[in-house]
Amino acid sequence: MNDIINEILKLKKEKNAVILAHNYQVGEIQDIADFVGDSLGLSQQAAKTNADVIVFCGVHFMAETASIISPNKKILIPDTEAGCSLASTVNADQLREWKLQHPGAVVVSYVNTTAEVKAESDYCCTSSNAVKVVEAISREKRILFLPDKFLGQYVSVTTGREMEIWNGACHVHEKIGDVNFDEAQAQHPDAEFLIHPECGCSSACMLKSQLYFDCKNTHIFSTEGMIDYVKKSDADEFVVATEIGILHRLKKIKPAAAFYPLNEKSICEYMKMITLEKLYESLRYDKFEVKVPEEIARKAALPIQRMLEIV
Repeated sequence: MNDIINEILKLKKEKNAVILAHNYQVGEIQDIADFVGDSLGLSQQAAKTNADVIVFCGVHFMAETASIISPNKKILIPDTEAGCSLASTVNADQLREWKLQHPGAVVVSYVNTTAEVKAESDYCCTSSNAVKVVEAISREKRILFLPDKFLGQYVSVTTGREMEIWNGACHVHEKIGDVNFDEAQAQHPDAEFLIHPECGCSSACMLKSQLYFDCKNTHIFSTEGMIDYVKKSDADEFVVATEIGILHRLKKIKPAAAFYPLNEKSICEYMKMITLEKLYESLRYDKFEVKVPEEIARKAALPIQRMLEIV
């Protein structure tokens, strides 16, 4: 294991490369990365890095976003099959048809979308800044929010804005909505509950639905918001409702604390595709380069830039 890590570090130096890893990546990938974060943080890092090569350990739409932001850099993803179930719920043709049904509406696309969908959008957002993006849009404007219905519902409740919301969801986060919160709270009565707004349970908690519980000691955060909260919290027990990859980073931040997944089966198979071996081959052989076509990249750059400006 040490041999391959040393080879990766050697190649990274030789090629002036930077390794970016999402919070849901496997632990050894997070440990070797130069930067670990959520979609917004990774996008910001891709925009400001001076590296010649960006190796994106995440899923395909993230590498596309890096290519759009840094068109003159070589963007690599170690496994081209690392897709996203949420991004696949809408394509550009469907969005164009939706826009025709709502002329004059402002399109806000979650960053978990393809480059072609971004090119048809007015704003991009992440779970970190979705509320701020919507708040920046005139209340006179109708908003089309896509593709995540749970994030859309959360943003609508938080901002008090009525929006048209696409009926999409992450297959991992959607399943978390099926858990029994009463049981989870009974098992961990003193724990802080950290819930991602993509989860099927987030809107119910936001609305204080009687189906679950009264939302005591419960907080809705993006993955990076969870990181920041844990750093500042005096609590020593946390129940986390998102993909379990984040537990690796949380445990490194607060080793003495206990972290429990709200659902142990919350595993994204796409996020787990990238391994040290694939990362090594990607750096050594320039596998696999992600390049967004120039016209699509040009159109998609504006909504992405608007996203980066609203933090």
